[in-house]
Amino acid sequence: MLKHYLKTALRHLYQQKLLSIINIGGLALGMAGAILLILGIRHELSFEKFHEKKERIYKVYGSGIVDGRLQSSSTMPAPLAPVLEKDYPGIKGMTRIVGTGKLLGYGDQKLSAYGNYADPYFLQMFTFPLLKGNAGTALDDRQSIVITESLGRKIFGKGDPFGKTIQLDNKEHVTVTGILKDLPGNTEFKFDYLLPWSQSGIGYHWDHINTAIFVELQPSVDIDVMNANIKDVMGRYDEGNKTTLFLHRLDKLHLYGQFENGKVAGGNISNLRFLGILAGIMLLIGCINYINLGTARSEKRAREVGVRKVAGAPKKVLVFQFIGESVLLAFFAGLLALVFVQLALPMFSAIVKADLGIAYRSASFWLGLAGFIILTGVLAGSYPAFYLSSFKPSAVMKGPLKGGKGQVTPRKILVVVQFMFAIFLINFTIIFKQQINFGMSREPGFVKENLVFHYLTDDLRKNYTVVKDELIRSGLALSVCQSSTTVTKSTAGLGGLKWEGMNNEANTSFGLITTSGDFVETNGLTLIAGRDLDVDRYPADTRACLINEAAAKAIGFKDPVGRIMLDDSVQWKIIGVVKDFLIGAPIGNVQPLIIRGDTWADVMSIRLSSAQNVAAMEAILKKYNPRFPTSFHFADEEHAAKFRQPRNVAKMITTLATVAIFISCMGLFALASYTAENRRKEIGIRKVLGASATRITSLLVTDFLKLVIIAIIIISPVAWWFMNFFLQKFYYRTPLSLWIPVIAGTSALLIALFTVSSQSIKAALADPVKSLRSE
Repeated sequence: MLKHYLKTALRHLYQQKLLSIINIGGLALGMAGAILLILGIRHELSFEKFHEKKERIYKVYGSGIVDGRLQSSSTMPAPLAPVLEKDYPGIKGMTRIVGTGKLLGYGDQKLSAYGNYADPYFLQMFTFPLLKGNAGTALDDRQSIVITESLGRKIFGKGDPFGKTIQLDNKEHVTVTGILKDLPGNTEFKFDYLLPWSQSGIGYHWDHINTAIFVELQPSVDIDVMNANIKDVMGRYDEGNKTTLFLHRLDKLHLYGQFENGKVAGGNISNLRFLGILAGIMLLIGCINYINLGTARSEKRAREVGVRKVAGAPKKVLVFQFIGESVLLAFFAGLLALVFVQLALPMFSAIVKADLGIAYRSASFWLGLAGFIILTGVLAGSYPAFYLSSFKPSAVMKGPLKGGKGQVTPRKILVVVQFMFAIFLINFTIIFKQQINFGMSREPGFVKENLVFHYLTDDLRKNYTVVKDELIRSGLALSVCQSSTTVTKSTAGLGGLKWEGMNNEANTSFGLITTSGDFVETNGLTLIAGRDLDVDRYPADTRACLINEAAAKAIGFKDPVGRIMLDDSVQWKIIGVVKDFLIGAPIGNVQPLIIRGDTWADVMSIRLSSAQNVAAMEAILKKYNPRFPTSFHFADEEHAAKFRQPRNVAKMITTLATVAIFISCMGLFALASYTAENRRKEIGIRKVLGASATRITSLLVTDFLKLVIIAIIIISPVAWWFMNFFLQKFYYRTPLSLWIPVIAGTSALLIALFTVSSQSIKAALADPVKSLRSE
C-alpha cells in the first residue's frame, strides 16, 4: 500500500512539473529562512548556559535617579566586592573584572591583545576550562598570567606556553600559569588573557564606577532575601550615596539586560521573539503556497478520489495518502532548504556575530530535521488532504468538479494572508533602514574627519611633548591632545558628586574623561561657554573641569561656569561647557559628562591638517615609539562601526522580506497559470465574441489584484502600529511618515501585477481555435 501511494505521489509530481517546482521551491525557501532563524534563536538562548554554577552566579547592579528617572547600571566601585563577600555569609565568593589592553612580548614576537584583570576566584566561579594549570591558584601570584590557547599559538607557535615568561608593555614580566580553552561563542565574556586583580592598580575609591562585579551565592540562599539585605550597602560605605543594589542572574544577562525603574524590562529576548515570529511567517508563507496549489488542482484529483471511495477507501486512508504526499514533497524541499541554508550561513553568521554551523554528524540534528520536515508536511498538507478527501463520489463522477466561485473562499483568504505577511515585512524593512540612516545622519557633535587616535605606550607617554611639537611644527597636525579615552568610546562612570542646591534624592552618574588640554580643539567640539582645559598653561586646571550640556541640565545650573562640584572633599571648578557630543550609541541619549584636567592619559588624539599626512605622521610616531607597534584608529571609521551591526540586521530583514514576496509571487504565478488554464475555453469564447486581449487580461488580473489590495488595507494599520511601537525603543528616532505604508503597498501591488500579467497576457493572446477545438 505504501509503495503504491509513493508511486502515485511521484507520478503526480512528475506530471505537474511546474507546480511541483513551485511547491518544492516555495517550501524550501520558507523552510530555509525558518531554519536559519531557528539556528540564530538557539544560539542566543544558549548564552552562559554552559557554566556549571550558572544558577548561583549573579552580577551586581545598582539603581539610582538619573535625569529624574530610576536607571540601572552594572558598573560598580571596585571596593564594593570585598565588602559584599565579607559582610554577607550567603555570598560564597566574588570576582571583579576590568578590561585592559597590553603589548605582549616573547623574544622577537610582540602583539597587542585585550584581556581582563580579575580576582583569583574568577576561574573557580565560571566554567572556562583550563587545558593546563590549577583554577584555584592560577591567578594568586601577582606576576602570573592566564592565556587562551589561540593567544598561546600566536605568541609561542607550536611550543608549549605553560611556565613561559611573557613581557607586558616592554617592562613587567609575568609567567604563564594557565592555558584556557578558547572561549565559546555563546558568552559575553571577551578576553585573550587574564591578569591578577592585584596588577590592576585600581584603588579604594567608592566614586570610581568602572568595575563589573560577580558573586556566587551559597546553594541555600534566597535571592529575594539577599537583594533585600544588600540594597543599602552603598550608602553605608559611601555617605550620601543613594544607589540601591540588586543581583541579576548570570544566565539571564544576555536575554534580559534592560531595566526600567530598577526592574527587568526585557532585552535581547524581544529580538528573539521577533525572530521567532519571522521564522513562523517564513514557514507559513511557504505552506500557504502548497495549500493554495493543492486545493486549486483539486479538479484534477477529484475523479481519483471518487474512484478510490467507490472502491471502498475510507476517508482517513485518503487523508493519510494526501498528507503522505505532502510530507514527501516537504522531504525534497527540506533537502533543498539545507543547500540554501549552507549557502546563506556565512552571511547570517556575520549578521548575528556568531560562528553558526550545522552538526551533520549529530543524530539529534537529523532527528530534529526529520521532525521539522514532518511538521511542515503535515502543516502544509492537512487542509488539502481533508478538502480532497471530503469529495462525494456521486458529485465527482458525474463530470468536472466546479468550486471556489464564491466571493470568499479559503484559497482567497490564504492569498490575502500571504501578502499581508509580505507587506508587513516590506513596511518593517523600510522603517528599520530609515531609522539606521537617521542615526547615521545625526550630528555627532565632534568633527570626525581627519581625526586619528593612537593608544599611548610607555614610549609615547615619555615622548608625548616632543611628538606633539613635531607634528604641529611640521604642519602635519593642527592640534594634538592626550586623554583617558577617545570621543567615540564609552567612558568610565563617576558618582557621588555634590553641588550647591542639588536634590538630595538625586544620584546622577556622570561619564568621565581626563585630559591635559586641547581636548576641545583637537576633537572639534563646540565650546558654548568658558574655555578649554590646559594643564600646562594653567596648573590650577588639575582641579578644573568642563561639562557637557546634559551635565549642565542634570545639575540645574543656568550659568555653570565658575561653579563648584565636590568629589568627596575635592573641589572641582567648572571652567567651560561644551555642546553635547555622541560617545555611545548614536541613537541613544547623551550621558552627562565631566572632562577633568589630569596629566594621566591612555590615548593620543591627532587632528591632521590633511588626510594625505597619515604616512608622514606614522613615520614620526615610529621614530619616538620604537619598541611598540604603531596602530591607528580613525574617528570616522569608529563612528561608522557603530552602525555595522544594525546594517547587517537590516540586510537580513531585507533578504527575508524579498524571499517572502518572492515566495508569495511564486504561488500567485502558479495560481494565475492554473486559473488561465482552467478558463481557457471561457477565454476562447470571449475572444470569438469580440473581447480584446486587453479586456481579457484585465479580467484575469483584477481578481488577483483585489486580493492584494485587501491585504494592503488590512495589514497597513497593523504595520503602522508596529512601526510606531518599534520606534519607541529609540531615544533618537526618525519620524514615522504615511508614505512608508503607501510605498510598501504600492510595491506589493506592482510586483503582483507583474507576476499575474505575464500569465494573463499569454492566455489572452492564445489562439481561441485551439481552446475550443473539442467543443
